[in-house]
Amino acid sequence: MSIKHIGAALGLVLASVAAQAEDISPAVIFDMGGKFDKSFNQGVYDGVERFKADTGIEYREFEVTNETQREQAIRRMAQRGANPILGVGFAQAGPMEAVAKDFPDTKFTIIDGVVDLPNVQSIVFKEHEGSFLVGMIAAMASETSTVGFVGGMDIPLIRRFGCGYEQGARYVDNQTTVIQNMTGTTPAAWNDPGRGSELAKGQFDRGADVVYAAAGGTGVGVYQAAKDSGKLAIGVDSNQNFLHPGTMLTSMLKRVDVAAYTAYQSAMDGSWEAGIQVLGLAEEGVGWALDEHNEALISDEMKAALDDASAKIVSGELMVHDYTTDNACTY
Repeated sequence: MSIKHIGAALGLVLASVAAQAEDISPAVIFDMGGKFDKSFNQGVYDGVERFKADTGIEYREFEVTNETQREQAIRRMAQRGANPILGVGFAQAGPMEAVAKDFPDTKFTIIDGVVDLPNVQSIVFKEHEGSFLVGMIAAMASETSTVGFVGGMDIPLIRRFGCGYEQGARYVDNQTTVIQNMTGTTPAAWNDPGRGSELAKGQFDRGADVVYAAAGGTGVGVYQAAKDSGKLAIGVDSNQNFLHPGTMLTSMLKRVDVAAYTAYQSAMDGSWEAGIQVLGLAEEGVGWALDEHNEALISDEMKAALDDASAKIVSGELMVHDYTTDNACTY
């Protein structure tokens, strides 16, 4: 093929890509806590930012600061022609369902919630599997055989984190004590670092020397308390190891960044599908973080134990109980 023909072919390809890109006008509605919560929302933010960097496609955004804003924000995005629309958090399920019914030709994706409509994609995670692994790490690192968990809003989803964590800790040593506290019963529980710090200190006073936070922005206070007390902490959702190197034992990774990126990418390339996607260890949707900030805290023996447990979970040999199936933590 001549250079001229190659150039013409390349031009057609680029034109085709551009045409595809023009077909989408993505939007995202972040939930309480904001896109810079260093946790769940920020994981989504990282994903949509990477999509923008890779494709050059801008996205609309809105940060919910009041519960009444969710449906209004989703509806306004749809009215303005946004497509696909990404909703962050279980609390957007009801509002998204209401709007999606009125805009059947618009694609909607919700992370951490389920909406059963032909134009909605629901992405949920097996947080109990990832939490099981960091529970193992906590128990293996603990010198007191007592570890702690600070949850955000007291809902079954967060109880799922705590239950998985407790199972992992007890898998290592069934005599391990696991102290659990929830921050509150309203959405304000996601962004209360002061209360997170108080709860963590209370657990340290009761003998815990490792604490895992699944509490959004509230976790920042938990991690600071661990640093100030000379204890260890475990982050959540995003890799938070960098926040306090030497204090952060690891982070439970929940790949909401990949979910967000894929939601946009699939809408752009035509592979987007409605329905429920469940991402666990087998799908690499959850895991634990190892990097330069915590590698000195994780021994080869710990890694071997985690690899073994991970393989057993993926194969089905080891079943991690999901709290949300019966609202009970059994193992």
